[in-house]
Amino acid sequence: MKALVKEKEGFGHLHVQDVKEPSPSENEVKIEVKYAGICGSDLHAYEGNYKVKTPVILGHEFSGVVVETGENVTECKPGDRVTSETTYSICGECKYCRSGDYNLCNHRIGLGSKQDGGYTNYLIAKKESVHVLPEEVDFKSASLTEPLACACHAVEKADIKEEDVVVVLGPGPIGLLTAQVAKSKGAAVIMTGLSHDHPRLKKAEELGVEEAVNIEEQDIKEVVHRYTSGYGADIVFECTGAVPAANTGLDLLVKKGQFVQVGIFPEAAISLNVSAIIQKEIQFTGSRSQKPADWEPSLDLMRRGEVDTTSLITHEFDITQWDEAYDAIKNGGGIKVILTPAE
Repeated sequence: MKALVKEKEGFGHLHVQDVKEPSPSENEVKIEVKYAGICGSDLHAYEGNYKVKTPVILGHEFSGVVVETGENVTECKPGDRVTSETTYSICGECKYCRSGDYNLCNHRIGLGSKQDGGYTNYLIAKKESVHVLPEEVDFKSASLTEPLACACHAVEKADIKEEDVVVVLGPGPIGLLTAQVAKSKGAAVIMTGLSHDHPRLKKAEELGVEEAVNIEEQDIKEVVHRYTSGYGADIVFECTGAVPAANTGLDLLVKKGQFVQVGIFPEAAISLNVSAIIQKEIQFTGSRSQKPADWEPSLDLMRRGEVDTTSLITHEFDITQWDEAYDAIKNGGGIKVILTPAE
């Protein structure tokens, strides 16, 4: 079978290869991949800025059909339409594993980074990670379950009350999904972006946010104060990983507001306005990836039509067209790009 393999560290080194078709062990599931999304971490791996265990087949956002199961598998059966969590293995012994917080296990091995992922025809997932799709959720929608689970994980970090005013900084895929999840909880959502984000801000409007603000043209603080009688936003989700955006978010918050950092900063040491956190008694929380408890709620949001993942998909290529897919994201205004297996 064909697979898109990151062969070694550094920029590039991502090529289609012929690889051996895998077989499941007694506790594993073999999945025929239908669609696999391109995540920002896949771009960083391609560019050499995110370390993966090479050689490895990239791709951790996917949907497909079960074609074979190990003898101990009861969670699904051949013919089931499924998606899978990215966790392939954990230590199972640490305090985080015992509490279900697999995303925090120091020994976690993830699909598409340390274990072969979805940019191919078939992959192997551990049985506990597989989720059967509701009838209402098609393969394309389901291929974005993982980023939606990340958004659900972030939103669960905040205590959103109906009619709260929520600001989502950054109209990328995670930001657009976070906005939808926040709206499903009854919040009024204001999304921000820059001039080059025009297509994404327009998409945010189509998805029903109350305001989509180009902060290079509008005063975001004025917009937020209009919605909050001058108090400030109740909750901010920072989805860009840009330090200026984080400091803007702290400035926009009401006293005793909630701030959730979702985007990853490029550097560990940053200049953050800690004074605002102290003086306004802000609750500042980080959100890392997703965990098992986020997956079924994500599928249910899609089933009920409260989150639209398919509308974020702007381009589709097969794995032999990686260069075109990369360019569509970096230069072509793509919001979400998905790949299909090669023939």
